[in-house]
Amino acid sequence: MKFEDIYQFFQDPPPNYLNKELAVCYVLSVLLEGESYGTQLIQQLEQEYPTYRLSDTVLYSALKFLEESGAITGYWKKVEGRGRPRRMYQISPKWRQQAEEFASFWRDYITQDCQAI
Repeated sequence: MKFEDIYQFFQDPPPNYLNKELAVCYVLSVLLEGESYGTQLIQQLEQEYPTYRLSDTVLYSALKFLEESGAITGYWKKVEGRGRPRRMYQISPKWRQQAEEFASFWRDYITQDCQAI
């Protein structure tokens, strides 16, 4: 290691990868706005929060957890401009209020994390 490495780290910090708990809250916050599919969730995170990343493994683990818990439902849909059908996800109607609570955890986390910088 060199001191230049330290400067480089703070000038261009590596991305922060979401864990499953954060991923669940993030997914619910996005799905409250409307349906989405996996790749779109990852891309939207990178666009809206450039310092954060979400791995496929963590995302699909979170989606599976949410679907098995009944918080979200998934269905196949042909998305215009895409070759194959996508697995679309949406909030289950009974889960909307709880989804709002978990989405607020995500918003609070992002707000606190941005203030720490």
